[in-house]
Amino acid sequence: MSATAVHSLWTTAATAADPIAKIDAPEIEYGQLSPVLIVLGAAIIGILVEAFVPRRSRYYVQMFLSVVALVAAFAAVVALAAGGYGTTKAGIAAMGAIAVDGPALFLQGTILLTSLVGLFTFAERRLDPEAHGNRVDSFAAQAAAVPGSESEQKAVKAGFTTTEVFPLLLFAVVGMLVFPAANDLLTLFVALEVFSLPLYLLCALARRKRLMSQEAAVKYFLLGAFASAFTLFGIALLYGYAGSMSYGTIAEVVNGTVQNVTPALADTMGNDALLLVGSALIVMGLLFKVGAVPFHMWTPDVYQGAPTPVTGFMAAATKVAAFGALLRILYVVLPGLRWDWRPVMWAVAIVTMLGGAIVAITQTDIKRLLAYSSIAHAGFILAGVIATTPEGISSVLFYLAAYSFVTIGAFAVVTLVRDAGGEATHLSKWAGLGRRSPLVAAVFAVFLLAFAGIPLTSGFSGKFAVFKAAAEGGAAPLVVVGVISSAIAAFFYIRVIVLMFFSEPRPEGPTVAVPSPLTMTAIGVGVAVTVVLGVAPQYFLDLAGQAGVFVR
Repeated sequence: MSATAVHSLWTTAATAADPIAKIDAPEIEYGQLSPVLIVLGAAIIGILVEAFVPRRSRYYVQMFLSVVALVAAFAAVVALAAGGYGTTKAGIAAMGAIAVDGPALFLQGTILLTSLVGLFTFAERRLDPEAHGNRVDSFAAQAAAVPGSESEQKAVKAGFTTTEVFPLLLFAVVGMLVFPAANDLLTLFVALEVFSLPLYLLCALARRKRLMSQEAAVKYFLLGAFASAFTLFGIALLYGYAGSMSYGTIAEVVNGTVQNVTPALADTMGNDALLLVGSALIVMGLLFKVGAVPFHMWTPDVYQGAPTPVTGFMAAATKVAAFGALLRILYVVLPGLRWDWRPVMWAVAIVTMLGGAIVAITQTDIKRLLAYSSIAHAGFILAGVIATTPEGISSVLFYLAAYSFVTIGAFAVVTLVRDAGGEATHLSKWAGLGRRSPLVAAVFAVFLLAFAGIPLTSGFSGKFAVFKAAAEGGAAPLVVVGVISSAIAAFFYIRVIVLMFFSEPRPEGPTVAVPSPLTMTAIGVGVAVTVVLGVAPQYFLDLAGQAGVFVR
């Protein structure tokens, strides 16, 4: 029998039987995904720049590319919000993988702006004295070289710079943009890995104190791998419980409102252990990312060891992304489990607020002090998460926006205070800084007062919004603990201000480096946002209120 005959027989048989259903091409809403796609495209181009552009030009090309990408992505977020995608047109894009709604767009905008300000601190090249006639930044000359080895000395002498930090930052931003907008568990996990892996690398790239930097990266990587494993195991259990990765479907199964109950689904739906353990493991992974007690042990070591620009970027942007994802999991997927997760979150918030504030008092390193301060702030934000009201969501969004700029500004100031060994982070070195450099000390004092939540700063507006939402949501005892923690925290912030302005400067004390306009811009934006959100917060509170509705 000829081949054509066989072929015709096969096609006749196929049409005679049930016709093969054609596979539909996926429908992707590129416009709604444009902020993520712009940054992803720029990150990929950044890798090609590393491969093909001459070494002396790479810094400028990467810098230009990164700034354009972040500005364009922010413009895309604003265009989507103006087009009603944060309110009336909110929906699910990319075949159910990504939610385009108010909280997603608000958090993406915050992440892009903080990343842009953080990028300026990455690009700073005037703080260290020139090495062999070349300007140097905060990053190792050649990341692959062993610290102290001959190859590292050659790289420094040749004036190499690690310009790969720019595409790494963009890849981290891509993951952070997707993380709070993810609408299924698989997308959530992929986004988690996409922003975690570049951060592990960035933490290891400090030019000075390289061994400490590499130790910080290894600690972060190992503990992050544990947290990712917990999250993945939790995702597997929730999938086993609900038979779906989609947030909406899981929520229906949890609430008991699911329409098509198959015998297999009926069996697993009755097994609450899968639901409770799976949810607990996923939330545990997210609490690790926000640095809540008892999943906070990586925070002080990593903040201290990582290059300071990376610490600032990570402290601000990662918190925004992780809290966004936590809100979506608790409010969209698990509202039916509210009475199970609220008591646990109460306990976590209380130990986080008190633990961060009390341990910070004992710190003698400015970066470790800011790390424990960030842990205490995670506890304050959790108070808003626990409110389980629309005001709870909007207060958390506002707090995250306010907190992220103060954090990047504070770490940018830390990069300026230097001695012969690089940054002078020991608190004793900051004595008398207000007399040696009044402007830098005054700016840092503004940031510390914002962290402490003093009126007329963004920190006060944020704390007031979060505590008000928590009190109205029936968590008044939590607010009392929060106020006590704030009072404890105010002690060590004010102590640093007293040290700077009312102590005698040491003759061999550190100098304050004169930064380029890049770091000045980062600090200036931080101060401006701190003051504006403190003096006139209402417009931004209203904006967060409008953006506070999750699409289901």
